Amino acid sequence: MAQFMAAVEVTIVGTAMPTIVGDLGGFDLLSWVFASYLLPQAVTTPIYGRLADLYGRKRVFFAGTALFLVSSAACGFAWGMVPLIAFRTLQGFGAGAVQPVAWIIIGDIYAPAERARMQGYLSAVFGASSIAGPLLGAFIVEHLNWALVFWVNLPVGLATMVMLWLFLDERLERRRHRVDYLGAGLLMLGVGALMLVVIQVESLSAASIQIFLAVAAVALGALAVQEMRTPEPIIPFHHWRSPVIAVGNFGCFILGAVMMCNAAYLPTYIQGAMGRSPTIAGLALGASSVAWMFGTIAAGRLMVRTSYRATGVIGGLVAIGGSAVFLALEPARGPFLAYFGAAILGLGLGFCNTTFVVAVQTTASWQERGAVVSANMFMRIIGQSLGAGLFGAILLYAWRDRFRRPATRSTACSSRRCAKAWAASASRN
Repeated sequence: MAQFMAAVEVTIVGTAMPTIVGDLGGFDLLSWVFASYLLPQAVTTPIYGRLADLYGRKRVFFAGTALFLVSSAACGFAWGMVPLIAFRTLQGFGAGAVQPVAWIIIGDIYAPAERARMQGYLSAVFGASSIAGPLLGAFIVEHLNWALVFWVNLPVGLATMVMLWLFLDERLERRRHRVDYLGAGLLMLGVGALMLVVIQVESLSAASIQIFLAVAAVALGALAVQEMRTPEPIIPFHHWRSPVIAVGNFGCFILGAVMMCNAAYLPTYIQGAMGRSPTIAGLALGASSVAWMFGTIAAGRLMVRTSYRATGVIGGLVAIGGSAVFLALEPARGPFLAYFGAAILGLGLGFCNTTFVVAVQTTASWQERGAVVSANMFMRIIGQSLGAGLFGAILLYAWRDRFRRPATRSTACSSRRCAKAWAASASRN
């Protein structure tokens, strides 16, 4: 329930944003509604994970979820885009605790043999949220008030907190902790500045980009020095000496980048290059999401019978095969080849996601599992952000190269159609 609540937030709000903008105005601030949520979620994920190791899962989960629910309620009362962005920022700070602590708890209460199967079910929530979110958001804005896209979290979140309070039994070792506040601040400053450049690169001036990159470099360099000398670091870098953790984190980074490329730019191609409707384009994401769910569940069962390595290799090969299908895409061939490639890619990514998370969980002890799992999730978020920027730059470079050529009337019309489709797809994502 907690995983679904946080995962569905972006998709359900994305569907409702045209209605929200029509009511509140401020279309030029549209991208900040999403960036203000994703930025604090990303930078606080490893912090919450480490705090869960120090003070227990319940306390950290309740604190983060309470902030998430209060700010969700406030979002529904927003009277303009600026207040909505402010409340979304607070919502992101709370969301940074919800997902990683849910993963950590699953790792705590299940033995390794059961953990793979349960993590498969939990990973399937991502696929379900990408399907249910747009449908639920469309129903709410069409038949009810748009504020309900934020308030729908309240009963789910409260029920989750009550159930964990009643049924999760934690036995903590009572001792004083030295929280690395300086490390937490440097992490938020460095990663926040870097992600801000990636997300808002098109709207920032060259001087602003240079300033933010310099701030990120200085803050992250100071973070590395701080974490090596503090007794209880926010990000224990010594974990990366484990080959399993290093490969799992790097794999989740690549997974996040490829997943974002598929979600953001495949619908653009189907609408802009193939000239199909948004509904036809949305079916490609549906195919990928459904395949992701089956892949996560199958990976959880396969890991029990074989090994993490075999399951990860199978998932990687399947994902590469799905990407190879996209090389054969041509507008004249229609969207069904795109559906097939998206389904194969989603199946492979589902395999990989479950394998990486379970392997990392199993490597760490209870006292360090929070930091390890949250770092793994953090790498996927960073991969999504950098992947969106990298693949967007490739797309824009191809457009500029095309625009340099003498264009016929039909080519210019096609380019305008593609640009409109891309803008619509970016707003939805």
